[in-house]
Amino acid sequence: ELTFLKRDLKKLENIEPPFYRLSYDEALEIINKKEFNVEWGDDFGADEERALTKEFDKPLFVYGFPEKTKAFYHKNDPNRPEVTLSADLLAPEGYGEIIGGGERIADAKELIDKIKRFGLDPKDYEWYIDLRRYGSVPHSGFGLGMDRLVMWICGLDHIMDAIPFPRTIRRVYP
Repeated sequence: ELTFLKRDLKKLENIEPPFYRLSYDEALEIINKKEFNVEWGDDFGADEERALTKEFDKPLFVYGFPEKTKAFYHKNDPNRPEVTLSADLLAPEGYGEIIGGGERIADAKELIDKIKRFGLDPKDYEWYIDLRRYGSVPHSGFGLGMDRLVMWICGLDHIMDAIPFPRTIRRVYP
């Protein structure tokens, strides 16, 4: 099927671990050398990810994102509190992020403090905080963008081509 889509299989055959690893700081330096002007602490957009991943021939982990770029439940790095224990897996060839994940906060008090720091009301998250109060353990989680993964594996130009029933301005119901 991939040959039918004219996918260059050699690019996929090259994908063997170890994958590249860059800190957010290293990735930011590469991105800004490409005439972007991303401030430290800002998240990378699709254009920045595309520019970064064109430099690599296999997937790339970017880790240590600033606190404000990740959801409140990401644990901060104890050795560098301004960043989180998080990572994104970016696909090569300009395809960008396909997986995002990180360690979650396991301590209820730490979670409440961070919720407040993000300007949120802990009352809205009582059920989530209760998970920490009644037996949480250190843990991590991730999200995988299946449509993005399919787009990259198939070598598609647009994510709409990877979605079985894409929503458009003319179609919101399959």
